[in-house]
Amino acid sequence: MMEKYNPAAIEKKWQERWSKAKIFETEKAGRNYYLLEMLPYPSGRIHMGHVRNYTIGDTIARFKIMNGYNVLHPIGFDAFGMPAENAAIAHNIAPKQWTLENIDYMEKELKTLGFSYDWSREIITCLPEYYKWEQKIFIEMYKKDMVYRKDAAANFCNKCQTVLANEQVEDGCCWRCGEKVEKKRFSQWFFKITDYADELLEDMKQIENGWPEKVLTMQRHWIGKSYGSMVDFRIEGTEKFLSVFTTRPDTLFGVTFVSIAPLHSDLPKLIAGSPQEKEIRKFIEKNSTGTTSEAELAKREKEGVFTGIQLVNPINGQKVPLYTANFVVTDYGTGVVMGVPAHDQRDYDFAKKYNLPIKYVILPDHEISKDAAYTDKGTLVDSGPFSGLNNVDANDKITQFLEKHKLGRITAQYRLRDWNVSRQRYWGAPIPVIYCKQCGIVPVPEKELPVVLPDNMKISGKGGSPLKNDSSFVNAACPKCGRSARRETDTFDTFVESSWYFLRYISPRENAPFNKAEAEKWMPVDQYIGGVEHAVMHLLYARYFTKVLRDLGYIDCDEPFARLLTQGMVIKDGAKMSKSKGNVVNPDKLISHYGADTARLFSLFAAPPEKELNWSDAGVAGAYRFLGRVWNLLIPLSKQLPLQETSKDIDLSNLSDSTKSFLSLFNNTIKKITVDMENY
Repeated sequence: MMEKYNPAAIEKKWQERWSKAKIFETEKAGRNYYLLEMLPYPSGRIHMGHVRNYTIGDTIARFKIMNGYNVLHPIGFDAFGMPAENAAIAHNIAPKQWTLENIDYMEKELKTLGFSYDWSREIITCLPEYYKWEQKIFIEMYKKDMVYRKDAAANFCNKCQTVLANEQVEDGCCWRCGEKVEKKRFSQWFFKITDYADELLEDMKQIENGWPEKVLTMQRHWIGKSYGSMVDFRIEGTEKFLSVFTTRPDTLFGVTFVSIAPLHSDLPKLIAGSPQEKEIRKFIEKNSTGTTSEAELAKREKEGVFTGIQLVNPINGQKVPLYTANFVVTDYGTGVVMGVPAHDQRDYDFAKKYNLPIKYVILPDHEISKDAAYTDKGTLVDSGPFSGLNNVDANDKITQFLEKHKLGRITAQYRLRDWNVSRQRYWGAPIPVIYCKQCGIVPVPEKELPVVLPDNMKISGKGGSPLKNDSSFVNAACPKCGRSARRETDTFDTFVESSWYFLRYISPRENAPFNKAEAEKWMPVDQYIGGVEHAVMHLLYARYFTKVLRDLGYIDCDEPFARLLTQGMVIKDGAKMSKSKGNVVNPDKLISHYGADTARLFSLFAAPPEKELNWSDAGVAGAYRFLGRVWNLLIPLSKQLPLQETSKDIDLSNLSDSTKSFLSLFNNTIKKITVDMENY
């Protein structure tokens, strides 16, 4: 045994030994334990966030292995995505080449860190052998009416030149580049995640003891279930209705106008041939782009145009004008809202601007200013038979009245919208659909999967999907009638790949998405580790996709992850590490100087897993010195301790007092660590 602590030599020796012995490959027998960290994007180099995340997971995996568990601890790469496409444009290199070269380098880095991964199960999501099965799942979903295509107003990032799902818009900006997002109309593919809204909420009971409450709260808020009344306003002179969702039926007698979103799908039909059509179409065009931020919409100057249409308020029979207004969005309720200026400040501002009546129907016991909306509790006035009721009781009474007379009904609404999975980019899995003038939408036959991305594409990053410019890809024969047809040129949102990858790890070479019998043995994942920033994207999508796969007959479990640990961010000088701030720590240099064990030890010791880890050069040096002291302690002890491999009990009578003392301390330490790990 070497006398001086030499991490490079020690780590190389043992990593080679582990690899040769394949000690981290999953065995067939034993108690199963599935440990998983979120798979990395192959950006080119690992960062300290990776080191921390994977060190936490590795610690749990090794602890379980030493306690006799058959541990599944795989790794792979979430390899599709916009950065590869942008790099291809900037450096004139194919996205596939850029991605695979990055993966090759990052594999070496991860192996140098000595993590206990079963590399035989590695998956790379940009390879056809992975996304073939994703395409198969999509086709099965299509046949089961779980997906659909429609022309819709979508979130669009001009910088990234692609559509974004609602979950990928943060405060009105693109989650990736920060550019302000606009609304544009596209024909898009959607997953019916809203069909699972109630189950996504209800099944939180299954995971509430294993997931951070913060994540569950974020998902509840995003799903945004609220109860209220759906009230039907009849279009004057017709038997047609516009339905309005409201949580405030107590204010129905105060409605003085109704507003419809400029991008509402019914608006063009409502105004067709009217004197207002030209003006309203200009207004629609003006509002077809612009911010999607709820906060910015609230601050924006209120604008609207009268449609020339009168609606009939079902509660009192009074006529109210229908406006199209820029503060109404299609993404909540029905895209039509009732205007109650006396009791909603936004409506008050709009009414003042357009000289609309303001009718107070809820008042407190004291005098109030009529220069603003009154939004507090009170007693109903000028509300017919409901006058004199407090507004809380009036909510129930008016709702019952509406239901009895078939003018409205109690209903639930959700903030959650169906998942838009179409992306106008090259570097993603092709959507396996063919469009035929004769047959319409035709799924690609399973025997023709995968639909493979063409190589050597010229990518500009402008003008929509690059695939539409490749005639050899676009032109196809209709699988039904054989006539000339065209392929879908959009690709899947890359969050689709990460919504089911944890199942592919279970049987990565299976000639199917995965082996059901093996999935039953391993699912759900016992411990999942990753950042809280994925709460309403990846983590919500993975829960949804698990339920879809269950309903397609692939698995029996309802939830993908029994326990979730959201590790804290690694920061330096009080800020997140980034190249722009100049505070990035290169793990390669750290390992070269101090060794992988020092990097791992510091990641564990510097802060509890859920808390932010503030980078400290002194702390790293301290971890290195600590390992040196441990090494120096063990050198003399190694010559005294019975370290030979044996199944026999140690004869304590032949040991010195100092050795006995050490073994006692050693075993007490093992006991304490075991208790701490199991109770964490």
